[in-house]
Order: sequence, then structure tokens, then C-alpha cells
Amino acid sequence: MPAPPLRLLAILAHPDDETLGLGGTLARCASEGVETFLLTATRGQAGRFRELRKGEHGHPGPERLGEIREAELRKAAAVLGVRDVSLLDYMDGRLDEADPLVAIARIAAHIRRVRPHVAVTFAQDGAYGHPDHIAIAQFATAAAVAAADPAHAPGDAAPHALAKFYVIAWPAPTWSAYEAAFKKLTTTVDGVERQAHPWPDWQLTTRIDTRAHWPTVWQAVLCHDSQVANYGSLGSLSAEHHEGLWGWQTFYRVFSTVNGGRKRETDLFEGLREMA
Repeated sequence: MPAPPLRLLAILAHPDDETLGLGGTLARCASEGVETFLLTATRGQAGRFRELRKGEHGHPGPERLGEIREAELRKAAAVLGVRDVSLLDYMDGRLDEADPLVAIARIAAHIRRVRPHVAVTFAQDGAYGHPDHIAIAQFATAAAVAAADPAHAPGDAAPHALAKFYVIAWPAPTWSAYEAAFKKLTTTVDGVERQAHPWPDWQLTTRIDTRAHWPTVWQAVLCHDSQVANYGSLGSLSAEHHEGLWGWQTFYRVFSTVNGGRKRETDLFEGLREMA
């Protein structure tokens, strides 16, 4: 009897996080037969619509924008080969106000339903300090523990322990490429500006070659039509620069029950493929 397929679950905050943050990895995994799943916390209701801010003439308003962005999310996920997309339906920009026990239980129940081998989310700094990214990182990390605990009972599914858990970790060259193509990535919280803090290269545990999949990622980016106008000069980039943006993806391995050590991985499923 053949071994069941490997499964990857991405736990993220907004529509387009899956493409801009993980698109190459999701596309590569899907092409290799890995079953990929996506859990998104919000519908992106608080975002801009093209270049229009909320309240400006022509902006469809939060409710309609959420519908638009959910449709874009599902279209992009299909391009990337994602098998299943689920939403928690929290309000964009207010995820850190969610009841943590409820949010953790909901994510843990999803982990038990999907039963992935590997899960990935944002790092604890939220990439550039975005409160929603920080919140989903905290909730997902706690949910990974809760899902494996028989004493924790979110839903009816049996407990499930992840074999590996990762966070997105971008070094300085990746941030430089993104900010050259997009804009300076910052967020202001309680009057204080936060911005990206690159990971030192030596901290990166995993570097994945996704160069063969950058055209797929670009097609997924274009699915996010309501946001493409906010993505700066992406449309005029050369193939070389597109490959530079989407061609490599890096992660920090938070834990693994199947491998370890300081040798850098080239696959999120190292230690698992050998067992399949």
C-alpha cells in the first residue's frame, strides 16, 4: 500500500499573504504531490482598493472589499495548487483583539481536521511588526501545541501532532528586493513606526529553490487585482528580477520531531520524505 501524501498547512493573516509570502513554496510543493492547505484569518476588509483608501470615493467599503479579496484569494490559491482554503473570518486589522482561547481552539481544530505533517506561519515579529501577523503567529504556535494535547478538546477530531513547524524568515537581500519592487514595508502602531528587521543568514534553517515556479507565483499575484496597484513597479519587472523575488524562500524551523542539526535544509519535508 502506498504511503499517504505529505501535507502542508499555511496559517496566515490576510489574502495575498499566501502568494507574496509563500507562493513559490506552495507551488513547488503542489507540483511534487504534496497536499497543500491554507487557513487565512481575515478577508482583508481594511485594506486599500487599488490605490483608494477606505472612505475615499470609489472604495467599495469593508464588507464588499472582503468579498472581493476572498474571491481573489481563492483564485490565487487555485493557481498555486492549494487543495483547500478556509477562513476564520476575523476583522482585518483587529486580529490581536480576538479572544485568544477561542482563536487558538479554532486553529487547533483545523489542524486536527487537516492533519498536516508540516505547518508554517509568520515569525513572532510579524515580518515588519504588523499586529495581525504577530497575532496569527502567536495563535498558530499555541494551536500547534493544543492540537497535539488530548486534554485540549477543540472539535471532535482526534489529537494531531505536527512533525515540523516553521516560520517565514527573510534575510536582508530578500527584504531589499521586495522593498525595491513594492515600497518600504512599515506599519505604525500606537504612534510608533515599525519596519522589517531582516534575519541574519546564519539563523536560516531552510532555503528552498523555487526558481522553476516564479511564473506561477506571478500569475497568482495578478489574481489579487484589488491590490496589484499597491505593489509598486512589479508589472514592469524583468524575468530576472521576478526570479530574484520568487526564486528562493527561506524559513526558520521552530521544531522538528524528525530531523535537526545545523545543516541547512532544502525542503520543508526533510526527514519525512525518507520515512515515506
